[in-house]
Amino acid sequence: MTDQDSNSFFDSRNTIYGLTDDERAQKFHYLEPIKAFARATYTSIYVIDYLEQGFEFVSDNPLFLCGNTAQEVLEMGYAFYFKHVPPADLDLLLKINSIGFDFYEKTPVEDRILYTISYDFHLKNQEGKLILINQKLTPVFLTNTGKIWKAICIISLSSERKAGNVKIHKNGENLVHSYNLVLDHWEDSQKISLSKREQEILQLSTRGFTINEIAEAVFLSPDTVKFHRKKLFEKLEVTNISEAIVFATNNKLI
Repeated sequence: MTDQDSNSFFDSRNTIYGLTDDERAQKFHYLEPIKAFARATYTSIYVIDYLEQGFEFVSDNPLFLCGNTAQEVLEMGYAFYFKHVPPADLDLLLKINSIGFDFYEKTPVEDRILYTISYDFHLKNQEGKLILINQKLTPVFLTNTGKIWKAICIISLSSERKAGNVKIHKNGENLVHSYNLVLDHWEDSQKISLSKREQEILQLSTRGFTINEIAEAVFLSPDTVKFHRKKLFEKLEVTNISEAIVFATNNKLI
């Protein structure tokens, strides 16, 4: 990666040379509700400014910071990734950046604001340990020509076993576009749906209910709850309830 730098993340197809007054008017105080959301939920969030080619806001949640302060990450911008992402995953992020904009270029301008891209990669934390995180990126503001001006990224722990898992979905649609990194193309599939019982079990599990407590709450036997949990794990391709909760949250299933 010696021939790469932080500018590699800013695709020339999305280069913004200037903004109209109408486009700039979109920005007025928009960061305040994002900051409030980050404070209230302690969610790991940052905002990208593609005009300035850097970060405009970084939340205080330490998951993403790797031992740095939010202000330090804000000042580093994409240089943060070159410092804290292992080389193989850095190549992956640059690949995702390229295929993401390829996809975006083929999307009608009026629909672009509705799309979210999700993917997993490793960060090296302050102890030198690798953690697999999930990142979701969605536009906040577009220019009049459909280029992304600002985008918000939400970071959480991944429920997957390895990096990649590149997915794009459009708000309001049940279709998921998944990128096959081996065959180098997009594949479409239906979004996973959960039964009402599976949703109940997940929702109660997020509140810390045990199997017996869930059984009592939904008027089932503990063995029946165990059966539904087993089927749920198979559907989500996870091995325990913690992974199921993370997967369901990351994929908007609950």
